[in-house]
Amino acid sequence: MESTSFHHDLALLDWQIELGATEAIGDAPVNRYDVPAAVEKPKKASSPAATPMNAEPAKVDAVAVAEQAAMAAQTLEELRAAMAAYEHCDLKKGARNLVFSDGVPGARVMLVGEAPGRDEDREGRPFVGRAGQLLDKMLAAINMGRADEQAPVYITNVLPWRPPQNRDPKPDEIAMMKPFLLRHIELAAPEVLVIVGNWSCQALLGKRGITRLRGIWTEAAGRPAIPMFHPAYLLRSPEFKREAWADLLNLQAKLNEKETP
Repeated sequence: MESTSFHHDLALLDWQIELGATEAIGDAPVNRYDVPAAVEKPKKASSPAATPMNAEPAKVDAVAVAEQAAMAAQTLEELRAAMAAYEHCDLKKGARNLVFSDGVPGARVMLVGEAPGRDEDREGRPFVGRAGQLLDKMLAAINMGRADEQAPVYITNVLPWRPPQNRDPKPDEIAMMKPFLLRHIELAAPEVLVIVGNWSCQALLGKRGITRLRGIWTEAAGRPAIPMFHPAYLLRSPEFKREAWADLLNLQAKLNEKETP
């Protein structure tokens, strides 16, 4: 007597053939009711990013690179070349020219502005636009000037490249260019610094608030320094020209005081 199970299995086989099955998956029968043994999970392959070949490059300390490059410069020309070769400030990518300085190196007075504008970026010199023209008039009022033979001045900026759309300098931009500025002051060796504008105060004094700081003598980079309104601010707010004139007279008095034996 044939087993009922045999006829059941045969019927299932015929049904699979009707569905299109043409061959068995395996030679050995499989009991689907058996509990499978625990299968060891494959070990996770190491990430390609973790391998030395694909590891992320170490982040460059832009300030440390600037400090090393600045201190290596022994002359103003070498400093200019070091700044031109510095590749870690993104402002350089959008600027036409490096704006290094103007006036007479070694002058008694060194003015430190904020950043180049459109005209400065085009010509490669600081303070050549409308603000620069006003600055020249202000200095001439106390018998000084960037080309004056008797009382010349020397001029630079915190940032040597123009920020896009004349936006304010960013803290990281000031931080990475500050070593170059300090070395610039050291090599130019002025007797007195004039800190022109809010962002110059931030770079050299570590604080802002030009209406509060202006006209008060302090020290920056180891030298007597006086903060003053930026000429561009005076163009927008001419009512503060009286205070600016007082600051110029204050500067003149300081220089005369230094000349007195």
